[in-house]
Amino acid sequence: MAKKKSGDFLKMPKIHKRDIHFGTRIVANILRPFVRSLYGMSVKGIENVPKSGGYVLAANHVTYLDALAVAYAVYFKLRRTPHFLAKGNLFKAPLVGSILLAVEQVPVYRGGHSNREPMDAAHAVLEAGRVISIFPEGTLTREPNGWPMRGKIGAIKLALDCDVPFIPMAQWGTEQVLATYSKKLRPKPWHKVQVLIGEPLNLDKYRGRKLTNAEYTEATELAMREITRLTEIIRGEKAPEKLFDPREHGLAEHGNFKKAPKRQVGDA
Repeated sequence: MAKKKSGDFLKMPKIHKRDIHFGTRIVANILRPFVRSLYGMSVKGIENVPKSGGYVLAANHVTYLDALAVAYAVYFKLRRTPHFLAKGNLFKAPLVGSILLAVEQVPVYRGGHSNREPMDAAHAVLEAGRVISIFPEGTLTREPNGWPMRGKIGAIKLALDCDVPFIPMAQWGTEQVLATYSKKLRPKPWHKVQVLIGEPLNLDKYRGRKLTNAEYTEATELAMREITRLTEIIRGEKAPEKLFDPREHGLAEHGNFKKAPKRQVGDA
């Protein structure tokens, strides 16, 4: 493995004592009118979420606007701070990176670099009784019609290793404002992005013991099936029987597969 340059290493966030601290409140209220200028929000299933304590909230990933929709739902509807695991390149951007760290977001490496530090930081978030918001697919869906695709084991592993609830969430509607892999905004403040939060996933058979990668994969498939079921309810149509797997179609695991991949923090 090639030696990493000092600039390739990412700083991890400091976790504050309070769930919603002053800096998060400022950023959230600055972003609120921007989000509402793009689309409205309809959030259902709030009763399925614990009012306190740590948990993993996992959603499908369709467009670059999904994080704002999920963050809005978590902060303004669930009254919790959303902590995302986000690609490291965002944290290298001037000002943006500093703001993301200040509001306790966790940077992750892409490529060959170990993600031990980011996972330790995510564990610290959950152990502090906070909420990890995550897209188990690890990138925007490659499924041609926007359905959830095969997930990666990281989200399930976090919930099981920290022994916290894993709560599936479906969201749909941001694609009306920003097409998948597009950067051309089409604001529709009258349009509602729909969010449906499911009941905590029953993972009892996987808890309290050491798991193999095959078992983590099995649990992840269970999670993505439930996220897909919730997405079907929102969309009012049936998803394909089989979860889309990019590898079976020769597609890249990260980045915009329609363009040449950009260098990511952590690439050799």
